[in-house]
Amino acid sequence: MFQPQLGLKGSSQQSQIDNRLKYQPTTYEFFTASGDFTTEGYHRLYDAIQYVKDSGITHIVLHHPMSFHEHHSEVVAPERLYPDLYRFIEMTTEKLLYLADDLDVQVLVHGGYAGPESHYFVSLYPNVETAREAVYQRLDRFAAAGGDHIMFENSIAPVFAYGDPDQEDEILDHNYRLAFDTSHCFIELHGDNQGLQQSLEHLKNNIVHYHLVDSMGKTHDSLTLGTGKIDWAAVLPRLNTAATSIYEINLKDQNDCREQLESHKYLLNLYNKLTN
Repeated sequence: MFQPQLGLKGSSQQSQIDNRLKYQPTTYEFFTASGDFTTEGYHRLYDAIQYVKDSGITHIVLHHPMSFHEHHSEVVAPERLYPDLYRFIEMTTEKLLYLADDLDVQVLVHGGYAGPESHYFVSLYPNVETAREAVYQRLDRFAAAGGDHIMFENSIAPVFAYGDPDQEDEILDHNYRLAFDTSHCFIELHGDNQGLQQSLEHLKNNIVHYHLVDSMGKTHDSLTLGTGKIDWAAVLPRLNTAATSIYEINLKDQNDCREQLESHKYLLNLYNKLTN
């Protein structure tokens, strides 16, 4: 049985880091943004990682920036039509992997995102299969460069989603190290708990990190655990016990991780009920 560990997420801002560190999390995930890749921002991020490591946290994940100007950081975006976005993803991934190698931390890159823009980028290819293959080719390069320091997270988009066993087989064929966002899979499956459980089991051996987050299964709502429709009692036994995890919950105040702490309390109580 997966024993819940306190995993928290925040930016490189000192106020957010200090708020999280006082609860002594097992894992800290940095939510990076384009500002972390200026000369000054990159030095600040480096120092922030060192600061978190010096506090005794051994599991640190660097989440690739979600956006570049008005676009999501969609790896499916073709270079010939979106050269600036393409180069931004290349540059930021390279810089994060340098940090990962130097400081022995992990990098998380999204295989895709969701929404109208994602579907638009896919429409630029002859079909979904061609778009998906373009994503795999790019992730293959990142995987070769990052080795045991990089992982790829599921989206709510056809190019890199969990929930369809055939697509999961394709992903497993690449032997990627995977990050599994429970809400993304649940939404992709339109709120199907049995499908979520099957996906967790199918991908289990390749999963190295979880985003534990609840959802109603309709939109990207990022709910506190226990307030959505995910069956956590069925999820817990299906998690890889060797993986790290964080609670990726919407916060009312970015300097107060209360909703993440509430999620951990919920899961810990459930774990104690299931194991006692």
